[in-house]
Amino acid sequence: MGKHKGKTKSLAAAAAGEGGGESGRFSARRKTDAILRLLRGEPLDTLARELGVTAATLAQWREQFLGGGQAALKTRPADERDDEIQRLRAKVGEITMNNELLLERCHRLEAGLPPALRRPRA
Repeated sequence: MGKHKGKTKSLAAAAAGEGGGESGRFSARRKTDAILRLLRGEPLDTLARELGVTAATLAQWREQFLGGGQAALKTRPADERDDEIQRLRAKVGEITMNNELLLERCHRLEAGLPPALRRPRA
């Protein structure tokens, strides 16, 4: 039985990283497994001790996980309309800029000022 306990401890140490504590890095898969265990009802403190991380770290992972899930549910899949929308927005921007330049020229002419000189493009 002593052999089994040593193996459990070494697995927990491996999950926490070589030096124990929070110095080790967890893969996204291992973090997900830990979060799913939390969501299934395992106590936060117990799981944190087992993994060798603080309860605050585990809670932060849970919040990030749930936030990512919410964001994924809010987005809609891209379709062919997205390209057309992007093209039309660019065109509206171009037309708006041209209108502003023309209005400025009109105001200068109405005020009796010479039209602004065009600046060379860099």
